[in-house]
Amino acid sequence: MNIVQRAINRVTPKFIKQSVIKNYQTNSSFKQWFGRTFFGIENSTLETNENIFSVVSRLSNTLSSLPFKKYLNYDQQFDEEMDRLVYYPNKNQTLDQIINVLEVSRDTNGNGYALIMRDVRGQLDMLVPFNPNYVEPVLEQNSNELWYVVNNDGKTYYFHNSDVIHVRHIAGNGNWKGISPIAVLKNSNDFDKAVREFSLKEMQSLRDSFILTYASNVDEKKRAAVVEDFRRFYEENGGVLFQEPGVTIDEMERNFVATDMQITEGITRDRIANVYNVPSIFLNSDSSSFSSNEQLMQLFVNMTLTPIVKQYEREFNKKILRKEERVKGYYFKFNMMGLLRGDSDARQKFYHGGIRDGWMAPDEARMLEEMPPRGGKASELWISGDMYPQDMDPAIRKSNKTGTQDVIKKD
Repeated sequence: MNIVQRAINRVTPKFIKQSVIKNYQTNSSFKQWFGRTFFGIENSTLETNENIFSVVSRLSNTLSSLPFKKYLNYDQQFDEEMDRLVYYPNKNQTLDQIINVLEVSRDTNGNGYALIMRDVRGQLDMLVPFNPNYVEPVLEQNSNELWYVVNNDGKTYYFHNSDVIHVRHIAGNGNWKGISPIAVLKNSNDFDKAVREFSLKEMQSLRDSFILTYASNVDEKKRAAVVEDFRRFYEENGGVLFQEPGVTIDEMERNFVATDMQITEGITRDRIANVYNVPSIFLNSDSSSFSSNEQLMQLFVNMTLTPIVKQYEREFNKKILRKEERVKGYYFKFNMMGLLRGDSDARQKFYHGGIRDGWMAPDEARMLEEMPPRGGKASELWISGDMYPQDMDPAIRKSNKTGTQDVIKKD
């Protein structure tokens, strides 16, 4: 922590008041947190519910694997500050690992926090994730500015919002903290758990059942002997049965997975998908409504990833870049094009149309396919010779026609 932040921590507490935050887990007193192990209490559902675990894994892994670039007016930049941010944001993690941690926290607690430590020039020195269970947003009484109270090793620290990356799920009623998706799913998860436990008890107590049918001439004494022989043969011979004349043995079919459990599982999956705003197919639901993988990924990017990505980009652009850098046109951006490529046929049509219509250079198409640019003419915009501006004189169009299809460089 630098000198400026230490000074802020010493003088700030007297000017801070707690904001009124109605949260299912915490209140204005932080003493109750000391000595408690939070991972496994609130997040226990993440550890025991495979559906929630799969959604959180997909979101965090997908987001952290997206290329994260720095641009200046659409031109990619890679300077010393960007090298530090990507590879050495702190001593133990890379940027993709930090983003993964932030997203897991956002998808479980509802909030992901990371402290920005700066050098004497105000540039990024370190980026350190917080455990969200030890963080509480507060408002300064006079300026009404947002601060964050962080408890660590029995000590309380205050950080201005410009020094904290905060990504969250939606929050209502003016609260500064995001709502935990797991808390929203509590009733559904409790019901699903109860059905699972009931079905498990049924499975554990389930034994093979049989119907013994006697002939009409079998007396009561012989019936008892048949039942006893049946039980003894079954237990001593590992389920092998010997059918005697006059006795018919039919096995009663018992389903290990009850119908009500299957229905409950489907309802729970749909609710989890709705809360996390992901296509239900991500929880292995029916995919027949999607004609192609490209259509599914388009839905996932538009409905799920874009709002999340925009939130991260806004936080990084506002709090890591200095104002003078933003004014000059610098910005951070995730590249989601890799998720929207589609199959080879769709990509070929996309590039072909872009190059023919003059809005994409061949080298740009090569770079989207992770191939090195060729330079020269391949970096320029071209347009097919059978296309003309609408305001061109038809006589000029005819005079430009030749026996071959010309390719004219676009100005």
